Amino acid sequence: MPTRRNLPWTSAADAVASIRSDERVFVGSAAAEPEQLVDAMAARYRELERVEIYSILTLGKAPYVAPEYAESFRHIAFFIGPNTRAAVQAGRADFMPIFLSEIPALFHERVPIDTALVQLSPPDKHGYCTVGVAADIVVSAIRHAKHVVAEINPNMPRTWGDTLVHVSELRAAVEVNRPLAELPVEAIDPISATIGEHVASLIADGDCLQLGIGAVPNAVLAALRGHRRLGVHTEMLSDGIVDLVEAGVIDCTAKNYRPRKAICSFVLGTRRLYDFVDDNPFVECYGSDFTNDPFIIARNDNLVAINSAIQIDLSGQVCADSMGTKPFSGIGGQVDFIRGAARSKGGRAIIALPSTAQRGQLSRIVSTLRPGAGVVTSRGDVRFVVTEHGVADLYAKPISQRAASLIAIADPRYREQLGREAR
Repeated sequence: MPTRRNLPWTSAADAVASIRSDERVFVGSAAAEPEQLVDAMAARYRELERVEIYSILTLGKAPYVAPEYAESFRHIAFFIGPNTRAAVQAGRADFMPIFLSEIPALFHERVPIDTALVQLSPPDKHGYCTVGVAADIVVSAIRHAKHVVAEINPNMPRTWGDTLVHVSELRAAVEVNRPLAELPVEAIDPISATIGEHVASLIADGDCLQLGIGAVPNAVLAALRGHRRLGVHTEMLSDGIVDLVEAGVIDCTAKNYRPRKAICSFVLGTRRLYDFVDDNPFVECYGSDFTNDPFIIARNDNLVAINSAIQIDLSGQVCADSMGTKPFSGIGGQVDFIRGAARSKGGRAIIALPSTAQRGQLSRIVSTLRPGAGVVTSRGDVRFVVTEHGVADLYAKPISQRAASLIAIADPRYREQLGREAR
């Protein structure tokens, strides 16, 4: 019977010694980033050239995007985080716009991975580790990479769903014992609180939710404490979900698809959240080719997808991944869930955002998007838009009515100007 002893233990330096120039390396996601392995790979920069590194959001230092490593490593981000944003905007790293639901297929169709660097929970008595808090694109990378190198961390939760990795699949294993990276719960400001109340008014008992993280999603969850029998089918699971489970608001009993299960792709938040999902059969983690597939999403009746934006123009076009010409984040799962919600029986898709940015100096509702801005969600996909000033229903509305509805929920200081520009 496989045991912990059967793991191919080695040092981090030896574990990444097989990486060669011109190869492709995958780095595990979010709180499951294998930081020790990443540091060991970066330490080899003098020996390596043109190594391509692929990942979505990571929380570590991302040393491979430093200017001095530019000849050794080229990072391609599926989603840009704070640790890689400057490098992407400077051109030292790159960004691949792609729906999160489609990334797993890349690893066996278009972007074969030579080495996957991941972080796993320790094996059970049968020799099975789990991908823990990040299934998203990690599961596919593991299953299609030529070599899998793993940090084994006792602080990584064991998660249910499609998360198992047998020790026989690992080329090398490195023992680590460090706390998982955490994302603190963002405080709810008054504007976010008002937005949360408006969004909550569009949600009924028994609905199934998709939300992200940040002040607005936290405010939405806080405003749902009077609801009952809510379900979850989401890309990301956050601390706010735990609050509502413990309050009896979320129990997933009304779900018609995967009832009594909270379905997610990755888990990101505080240690309290990680402890909640540890060996908890109520929460199941799957790759984003499952959780974010619009046709899978649509199998959930009354699916309410709640996403955000950087800007939205008066026709309903949503920019959510760039500041003008500067890449800022990524497409992620927004379009996946908006289209899934549109196909869901009784589903609703909501874009929720503050009406202004830079402390009121800029309107987020604009007559035209900034030059170079990326349209993540088309105006044909947008249904409800919510700001602190109210709710605009854009579905089946001509451009003139859309513009009037959006101006009505813009900051009052900008409404006259927006009206002139609309005319």
